[in-house]
Amino acid sequence: MIMTVLVADDSNFFRRRVSEIINSDSRLKVIGCAANGKEAVEKATQLKPDVIIMDIEMPVMDGITAVRKIMKFNPTPILMFSSLTHDGAKATLDALDAGALDFLPKRFEDIARNRDEAIGLLQQRVSEIARKKVWMRRQVLIARPSQKTAAASTRHSLTRAFAGSSDTATIASAPMAKPVTSASQFKASGKRYQLVAIGTSTGGPVALQKVLCVLPVHFPVPILLIQHMPSTFTAAFAQRLNGLCKLSIKEAQNGDALQAGTAYLAPGGMQMMLNSHFGAVSIKIIDGGDCMNYKPCIDITFGSAANAYGDKVLSMILTGMGTDGRNGARLLKQEGSTIWAQDEKSCVVYGMPRAVSKAGISSEDLPLDRISERILVEFNLV
Repeated sequence: MIMTVLVADDSNFFRRRVSEIINSDSRLKVIGCAANGKEAVEKATQLKPDVIIMDIEMPVMDGITAVRKIMKFNPTPILMFSSLTHDGAKATLDALDAGALDFLPKRFEDIARNRDEAIGLLQQRVSEIARKKVWMRRQVLIARPSQKTAAASTRHSLTRAFAGSSDTATIASAPMAKPVTSASQFKASGKRYQLVAIGTSTGGPVALQKVLCVLPVHFPVPILLIQHMPSTFTAAFAQRLNGLCKLSIKEAQNGDALQAGTAYLAPGGMQMMLNSHFGAVSIKIIDGGDCMNYKPCIDITFGSAANAYGDKVLSMILTGMGTDGRNGARLLKQEGSTIWAQDEKSCVVYGMPRAVSKAGISSEDLPLDRISERILVEFNLV
């Protein structure tokens, strides 16, 4: 089945360039182009593409406004192109809040070591997020009768849920984690944790926001956040989360002493590790390394957490492409720590969580809108 694409950018040269790349993949086909956000909104309705590639800065109507209108009237998976600047980071995060699923730097040389790698990455991202179209439209149709915004709907559903609540293993033979149904009542495991660690990638900024905004200001342990993100984005993302959440959230710095009630976001382009000295644990930030595919890398941080905390870590793998986090989660499990995975239905891309779940590493597969509830129950905070 060929997936159709709409390309929206005010540069004729860039539209042609992206269209050539997309059309060179037999799975994909560009069925239209738009020179501004207004045209993108109109063509999204007329052509009904499987995915839209959208620039942020465009005349007549900017990309963020166009995303909001498309998601309101004709919800479609959207991949944003962004500049790797501080202002570009803020605008990209606004686009994700508006409903875009993912982003890539507009300068291809910023995302890959060579042209072929960059082309492959773009084609892969477009193919992956195109698969969310049917699910997105179903969710919008369900939500429309309530006339609530997505944010309000999430808050109310979580409130109702709280009120109602009193590879050492091979993929072929590993037991699957038990999915959680809407009727499930969570129970605390009774384990004592000293750290929470969350790894995520594609779709992660919105997922992290949903999880973290519900946690209380006096959360009893520190939290590590590993989000695949460029170096110019993580400071802006940490600042945004800090303004939205009750927790204190910051971009991690070398030497930070871990404190309860604080979440530390791994800086883009670097690796975040833990340094344990006579019972005191601090953050160690090291160079990302040219040979590493992910900077930051979830495997590295999780492996370091296993060494520092043993069986006292509650870790989660959320939406994302690839398998990063599987090896680190395996090390945590070998030490006796707990690993949860986001379920397939609620993921933007069910890559990383699937790798963990199918390897038999995760003990629970959770829908995104119930992960906060599950955390609160586990820490006896409800």
